[in-house]
Amino acid sequence: MVALIKTLQVILALSLLIIVHEFGHFMWARIFGIRVERFYLFFGKAIVKWHWGETEFGIGWIPFGGYCKISGMIDESMDLEQMKKEPQSWEFRTKPAWQRLLVMAGGVLNNFIFAILVYCLIAGIWGEAYISNRDAQIAPNELAREMGFQLGDHIIDFDGYEPENFGMLQADLARRGVRNARILRDSDTLDLYIDHAYIGDVLNSPNMFDLAVPFVVDSMSAAGPNGAGGLLRGDRVLSFDGQAVSFIQDARPVLAGCKGRTVDAVVLRGADTLAVPVKVDTLGQIGVFLKMPDIERMQYSALGAIPAGLRLTWDTITGYVKDLGLLVQPSTGAYKSVGSFIAIGQVFPEVWDWYRFLSIIALLSVMLGIMNLLPIPALDGGHILFTLYEMITGRKPSDRFLTVMQMIGMVLLLALMVLAFGNDIGRLIR
Repeated sequence: MVALIKTLQVILALSLLIIVHEFGHFMWARIFGIRVERFYLFFGKAIVKWHWGETEFGIGWIPFGGYCKISGMIDESMDLEQMKKEPQSWEFRTKPAWQRLLVMAGGVLNNFIFAILVYCLIAGIWGEAYISNRDAQIAPNELAREMGFQLGDHIIDFDGYEPENFGMLQADLARRGVRNARILRDSDTLDLYIDHAYIGDVLNSPNMFDLAVPFVVDSMSAAGPNGAGGLLRGDRVLSFDGQAVSFIQDARPVLAGCKGRTVDAVVLRGADTLAVPVKVDTLGQIGVFLKMPDIERMQYSALGAIPAGLRLTWDTITGYVKDLGLLVQPSTGAYKSVGSFIAIGQVFPEVWDWYRFLSIIALLSVMLGIMNLLPIPALDGGHILFTLYEMITGRKPSDRFLTVMQMIGMVLLLALMVLAFGNDIGRLIR
């Protein structure tokens, strides 16, 4: 059932984004009187098709991508026979360069506009919420410990930049190419050198910085082994069975070794240090709810959600551009993080959640827009680049040149797909 839910979310999200993108090309083409021969979701022979005006709409049987076949344009269809015929007034190739530029940029523009609308919707309904890094401490994973971070460290800044959102610490570390992390460890301020040889691992290591939760009691479960009393709200546990603990992360293995026993817990209650007997059940739990850190929350009105949506979109764009910057640096190993729809499927939740679904499709819409802006032949960015060259120099590239570039671009995209699938399969095997 989990696999089915994830698969349905991936298909729905990618289908919606493909339609949004291709409709951008379709809309501008029709505005300028350019004939659109086909508008297809997915590739291959049509499962279903219908005609509206001069355009054939359909859904292919290969659930990957989509296309908008524009008359008189050298694209992935490689319809060279059409290009040998006499140019017609309703063809792409006979239109002014500025009109062809808008047709080519229409898909990317739609992706960005769609992301803005979704982020505005998210901001208006749910607002924003994040854990502040101001007083937060980290629980590092194995990679972070290898880099020198320890449980309970507070990250003050990365090369002078003071991170605000705790959940973005790992992304900030990679995107900013951090060389020095200033941390507070107990009462000492330390400088930690960041070796850039780790950046590739940082991009592929989930939950590098978990939140270290101090063992401060918020409440006790009435149905738990200590529901009748003992620990009180506000107690800070210092040790169990003589073994020092500070956070839930270091308390878990200690309690796991005390299953089914009653142990002495040393707690700090106000200014007093007390010994309190605590029962540990057979699962290594004591039935306690811990005090969680404060969540920074921002709510927006309908009008206030608009600038918030614009800001969230801009933050996503700049962050993803920085991620792409890491990809072109082989030394970082960032290319190992490239993934296909298999990787995309793993980020969707196991149960339906509108907030997470909308957040993911907004991110994917930005990613799709930026990827299509890359100056690679066969992508929108390649067509845009050649059109800008024509507008600046006054010389239009020949059909033969565009055909060769289209073929080169398709080979490059195929190589990228092989890399993405290879990375996903490698991760599944590991």
